[in-house]
Amino acid sequence: MERKTIYLCLAHMSEEGLEQKYIKEAFDTNWVVPLGPNVNAFEKDLEAFVGQDKKVVALSAGTAAVHLALIGCGVGPGDEVCVQSFTFCASSHPIKYLGATPVFIDSEKDSWNMDPELLEQAILDRKAKTGKYPKAIVPVALYGMPYDSTRIMEIGNKYGIPVIEDAAEGFGSRFKGQVLGTFGKYGVLSFNGNKMITTSGGGALICQDEEQKNKIMWYATQAREAYPYYQHEEIGYNYRMSNICAGIGRGQMSIVNDHIAHHKHVQARYAELLKGIPGIHLHEAPNADYDANYWLCTITIDPEVRIKGQENAYKETVKSAVGGAAGVIHQVDSPTTDCQPNDNVEALRVFMLERKIEARPVWKPMHKQPVYADCPAYVNGVSEAIFKIGMCLPAGPMVTDEDIDYIVESIKSAIEK
Repeated sequence: MERKTIYLCLAHMSEEGLEQKYIKEAFDTNWVVPLGPNVNAFEKDLEAFVGQDKKVVALSAGTAAVHLALIGCGVGPGDEVCVQSFTFCASSHPIKYLGATPVFIDSEKDSWNMDPELLEQAILDRKAKTGKYPKAIVPVALYGMPYDSTRIMEIGNKYGIPVIEDAAEGFGSRFKGQVLGTFGKYGVLSFNGNKMITTSGGGALICQDEEQKNKIMWYATQAREAYPYYQHEEIGYNYRMSNICAGIGRGQMSIVNDHIAHHKHVQARYAELLKGIPGIHLHEAPNADYDANYWLCTITIDPEVRIKGQENAYKETVKSAVGGAAGVIHQVDSPTTDCQPNDNVEALRVFMLERKIEARPVWKPMHKQPVYADCPAYVNGVSEAIFKIGMCLPAGPMVTDEDIDYIVESIKSAIEK
């Protein structure tokens, strides 16, 4: 029997078929628009899940949530925003949408997330250089691992800078028992097809209160003034979630705790099976304060580990997108850049792919991306070092214990004795 491909993380529908039930209701009642009963109910479900008396706005994407949170913090042309460098581009691109400048902050080595001490140094240095403080701080829950919410909030409050928590990968993760996204002024969630739960595509923004929520919804629905005709005095956006997508989200909320439990189970099984493989290290929570959802499980590979086929790494350019749903890429002339994973990491990726296992390098730090070459960056070498040796392993709800056994055996097989 031909083996199935094991993907990093794919959506899984509820066994009760609640997603189809709510979608059918939307069609039956003709609520096939960016508002409706499913949207309202999904927001209520999310509010109950995150707690802390927060309010939630359902949106078309997590990127839209970042964009609107920045607007809510008053970010505009000429401003600066401190953002974690070790992240996906959706954390930083919206800063540029607004004509502002990202100030990239490197990571601490244990959590892989924003280094609070480096953050404070950057804030003071930007004030000295520009005469004003950054307009916002954006920490990121990388692969579901919490950031040090206590220290980051202390620093934000000390200098009067609002915190936008990018918990797109950290839905359901907690720091000291509190759900990520509920510490700062705003919290960003994502429901892309590969996240902890999905609405096929979508996101949400956690707000502090009803007034803040209403302001965000106003921006998300083209910022229309209260006249019987369309009057616009500020720029708005078409960012609300559709009633159809929200119906999927409602069904997914019935199994969100099962998904989180499964990801933690996968992490624990990797920890057991990878133990004792020389040169392979599973990234784990620094201590009990960090309750990660383990959206993806990640490993690091020592540089001296030799992988079969390593001599052929980076010999050919990539012809199609690697991993995820991004199907359109620019062709390149050279297979290498000045900052890339080690040859053994690339060789292991190719080795695993040949065995129908999707493994992927960790995010390339934003301060090493050509598009951000001119942006300020406060670095300590941590994220660049991890990028050279890091790899993501499958962890989604479709990944079985048998799959994990096969993945670990494949890693063992890939290592040259």
